[in-house]
Amino acid sequence: DHYRTRLTHTLEVSQIARSIARALRLNEDLTEAIALGHDLGHTPFGHAGERKLDELCRDSGGFAHNEQSLRVVERLEKDGRGLNLTWEVRDGILNHRTSGSPATLEGKIVQLSDKIAYTNHDIDDAIRAGMLRPRDIPRDVVALIGTTSSSRINAMIRDTIQNSMDINDIRMSADMRAALTNLRAFMFRQVYASDIAVEEHKKAEKIVGDLFDYYMEYPEEMSSEFQIILNEGDPVRQVVCDYIACMTDRFAVAKYNELFIPREWTKL
Repeated sequence: DHYRTRLTHTLEVSQIARSIARALRLNEDLTEAIALGHDLGHTPFGHAGERKLDELCRDSGGFAHNEQSLRVVERLEKDGRGLNLTWEVRDGILNHRTSGSPATLEGKIVQLSDKIAYTNHDIDDAIRAGMLRPRDIPRDVVALIGTTSSSRINAMIRDTIQNSMDINDIRMSADMRAALTNLRAFMFRQVYASDIAVEEHKKAEKIVGDLFDYYMEYPEEMSSEFQIILNEGDPVRQVVCDYIACMTDRFAVAKYNELFIPREWTKL
């Protein structure tokens, strides 16, 4: 329970993004709306689940969590009616990934805040899990922005504000951008692509794949709100993908246990 979840990550992104938007006198409400919606379409088990759903849906256009986040707010919410969000909010949600190009400064703030948040909180979680030690963090990064998560985040926020004043862009200084890039590369080497993570990813992909196959065969067993989407004519594969993408890690594991793990025989 001390590790970050998709929800706590979203709250951290929102806090960082609003801090930057407020200092730059931009639209805080727009910034917060984009931040709160940016990961609504993320799968259970993070990017491992996303890769598996993309593989399973390749023939029908693939799967990407940012596009799924947009589908959540435009189609799935309110029993298929969607939310009445502005174009600017939807653009920011769709384009928050590194490859995206947000049309608003508020969207660019969220895009950068997402990286600041997950890079730093993943370091915290990796240290807590015993995968990293504080002294493993690159020394040049520590020398520039400090040894703690709070000091690193504070340094990155302040740098972004200072370097985005009076220009039509959101940017960091070259040194801070390099520090963030180096931290992300360090995390990919030491944590995200580690042997421990890869083994866990295999388990996650197994769960997602088996759940997908099951609900493709028995779509009537999905919850009621997804039956509404099915009855309105959306393709079964798409709605099964919607259902699984909406699951949390714990819910997916619980469903897997319910469907595939035999229960003990007991006397009543």
